[in-house]
Amino acid sequence: WQLYLFIVTSPYPAISQKRTIRDLITMNAIAKNFRQRLSLRIARGGLSNNNLKYLSSSSETEPSNTTLAFDRSLKKLQRSNTSNLYNKEYDYIKEEVASRLVDRLDDIIRDEGFSLALDIGSGPGHLYREIVKDDGFGEGGGGIGGVKKLVMLDSCEDLLNRDNEEHENMDDVMKKRCGTYKLVGDEEGPLPFPAGTFDLVMSSSSMHWVNDLPGLWKEVRRVLKPDGCFMFAMVGGATLNELRSSLVLAEMERDGGVSPHVGPFVDFSDVGSLLTNAGFDLTTIDIDTIRLGFPNGMVAMEHLQRMGESNACLNRRPSMSSDSFLSAACIYDGMYQLDEQDSEDSDVEATVQVIYGIGWSPHDSQQKPKERGSATQKIGEVKVDQSSSN
Repeated sequence: WQLYLFIVTSPYPAISQKRTIRDLITMNAIAKNFRQRLSLRIARGGLSNNNLKYLSSSSETEPSNTTLAFDRSLKKLQRSNTSNLYNKEYDYIKEEVASRLVDRLDDIIRDEGFSLALDIGSGPGHLYREIVKDDGFGEGGGGIGGVKKLVMLDSCEDLLNRDNEEHENMDDVMKKRCGTYKLVGDEEGPLPFPAGTFDLVMSSSSMHWVNDLPGLWKEVRRVLKPDGCFMFAMVGGATLNELRSSLVLAEMERDGGVSPHVGPFVDFSDVGSLLTNAGFDLTTIDIDTIRLGFPNGMVAMEHLQRMGESNACLNRRPSMSSDSFLSAACIYDGMYQLDEQDSEDSDVEATVQVIYGIGWSPHDSQQKPKERGSATQKIGEVKVDQSSSN
């Protein structure tokens, strides 16, 4: 589905203004002048090279590991900084994805509902706010989906507790629909729950930074009760292709090589087999493509940073030169403009692919295919009678 959804503007008017080539050249000249003055200061002994640190996850170089893709400690720091420095106006995409995931939960018909649920990578509680918006099975039946208790698990304590005051001031009716318990824990490690604990496990917009996704899904399968449901929404492999291409072209031209800036995301075609290998039955997968509009490429990158979605690849470069950054912004503005009919104010687009999945832990009550060779008729022997109402 192609969904034309958001037109985003920066809260800072100076940043929202269109950047001309002359503006970018001026900014580049300012950056070069700063580097020259900094080098002169180092030469005079006013500043030691030892005091200069790149923006990386550690002051020491970590050994490479081909089995890991992301620096989880850096991602935790980025999300913590986001919760402390920026407000909720950058949560727009995560709130929308959480709303669509809960809509899918509301479509599941189950008499007893899902009394106890787990939210993996909950953040400040996007799913919780959607679940308590309406009654699931009338008064006293919990929130949407019949959820009466939601355990929120996240590795970033600052982000997990960011909206505590808002939750405390929530309407009493919403509070009674669904209670919540917040727990700080690593989403990648073994989940700190005994087997068969939850009726429902959910995750929204957080699993794309997990290194061992098959291992996590096997843990989800373990903590689910028989006939329990696993629902998730995660970023897919076709996300931010515009930014990825712009950075590759800029680095090839300026630096003669490329480095990862947009994380490797799971491909849509692999999700079904991953769910099946983790032990889930009756799997269902669908996909959304959301197009975002921004005034220019710089604003797009600014919003990614303030969402806590900055680069966290283990084999990333320590820093990016201003030449490459400005070149990428110019390429972005030139190659990926929104159609005039899509927007009157925004100039460039960013594509977000969202993969939604549902899997069920095995149970005897679930429908199962018949055994191979048990058919009593051949396909060629089946006749279809066509009838007309006229």
